[in-house]
Amino acid sequence: MAGISTPANQAGVMSFYDAPSKGPLLNPRFVLLIVAVFAVAILVLDHFATI
Repeated sequence: MAGISTPANQAGVMSFYDAPSKGPLLNPRFVLLIVAVFAVAILVLDHFATI
């Protein structure tokens, strides 16, 4: 199967996502935790809203 090329490889898409970036490195678990805490906070605030 060597020699088979896909359009993604030809466009350089794979090398784009593999390129190192200068931004902060965040652990995916940390991001999911922050999203979950934010969602719970919104639900709690909505529950206690008196509008």
